[in-house]
Amino acid sequence: MSKDLIADGTLLAATLEAENAALTALDLRRAAGLLAEKQRAVAGFASGRVLPATGAERMVRRLEALAVENKRLLERAIAAQSRVIGVIASAAAATEAPAGYGSTRGLRPAAFAVVERA
Repeated sequence: MSKDLIADGTLLAATLEAENAALTALDLRRAAGLLAEKQRAVAGFASGRVLPATGAERMVRRLEALAVENKRLLERAIAAQSRVIGVIASAAAATEAPAGYGSTRGLRPAAFAVVERA
């Protein structure tokens, strides 16, 4: 494996590891901040050079494992984000729902407590 390709593969692996760590912590802002770095690393690695057999297998296995984990974590983050949006949308819809009938429609009864003294 050429030194350039080893460096490009190592950079890509490090970038995927950093993004995976951010996604594991559900730090979506940090994960999103790595997008440009990840794109550069992928472009550098996939620049059309052919991998020589020597050392390539190990690098390919590492990158495949990191990519599979990255995909799983991205799907998890998307699902979590969807749940948060759903909760917010449900809460917003619940506060907009009018209560009652007739002239009191839209007014919610006030909370009160009854205290009885003997």
